[in-house]
Amino acid sequence: MINRKKIYNPLSHEHVNDRQIFGGDPTGIFELNNIKYQWAYNLWEVMLNNTWFPKEVDLTRDANDYKNLTDAEKTAYDKALSQLIFMDSLQTNNLIDNINPYITAPEVNLILVRQAYEEALHSQSYAVMVDSISSNSKEIYDLWRKDMMLKSKNDAIAAVYETLSREPNETNLLKAAFANQILEGIYFYSGFTYLYTLARSGKMLGSAQMIRFIQRDEVTHLTLFKNMINTLRRDKPYLFTDKLKTDVVEMFKQATKLESDWGKYITQGQILGLTDDIVEQYIQFLADDRLKSVGFDPIYNVSNPIKWVNDFSKFNDQKTNFFEAKVTNYSKGSLNLDDF
Repeated sequence: MINRKKIYNPLSHEHVNDRQIFGGDPTGIFELNNIKYQWAYNLWEVMLNNTWFPKEVDLTRDANDYKNLTDAEKTAYDKALSQLIFMDSLQTNNLIDNINPYITAPEVNLILVRQAYEEALHSQSYAVMVDSISSNSKEIYDLWRKDMMLKSKNDAIAAVYETLSREPNETNLLKAAFANQILEGIYFYSGFTYLYTLARSGKMLGSAQMIRFIQRDEVTHLTLFKNMINTLRRDKPYLFTDKLKTDVVEMFKQATKLESDWGKYITQGQILGLTDDIVEQYIQFLADDRLKSVGFDPIYNVSNPIKWVNDFSKFNDQKTNFFEAKVTNYSKGSLNLDDF
């Protein structure tokens, strides 16, 4: 079992070099002039520089675009949006209530709190999107209750986090970090793709712009947990047992199937550019990429079948926005995953 950290611990004399991701003995003071995990503070600065606000995004055209979507496109939009709403809601609570209480390095606490703020901001973003396109926003927010495919997927996503809540130990906390790789790097990326596909056809461009800002945040979240896992591999190698490795690979396999089935379900083979085979291969590609980033062998060994998605999500190259003749990267931050 692991214990929640004390929020005020004046008896601690923990030296900066003794800090741990979890299992440390922090004073509760954020002494950020002495830092053990420099990657965390670097990431904190990138996240600050990426600050944005949902109401800055122009969604004026989306209301009319939405009315003119095909039934299949509306279904994919609504269900993808409903799924994103759930995941950001879950993650906001999960980070603050379920993960951060056990993290004992203040510089890592710092970026987890920032991530939770960003997840809450994304929830506001979806509310702005829903209000812009729907005469009855309750329909989209209630989908998770009415659509049993969505409900079962949500239950599966939450399961690992609920296990940590019931049994807070080192292995379950590490598994929750891997689950965050899956959440941030597979489930979210897949959901974004459906909205980018509409934008590629010139539809729902405001929604796609909102998603670009959200995805830029998700890149930092993915980097956060990648670095947490790789740091734990170095600092607590005893946790990376053969059983853990087997369990993690199985987690990724199950997530790949879950997301592939979901993608095929919401697109029904009727979204231009997203056949069932493309959906499945893209999810497999994402799973392999996330596994490799944390020192695991790939499972599927497939290439990215929809590389055009990358052009929709770029910010840091200062290229012109794909649907507006202006530069959209007003952030001072520049994130290169190899820097952390």
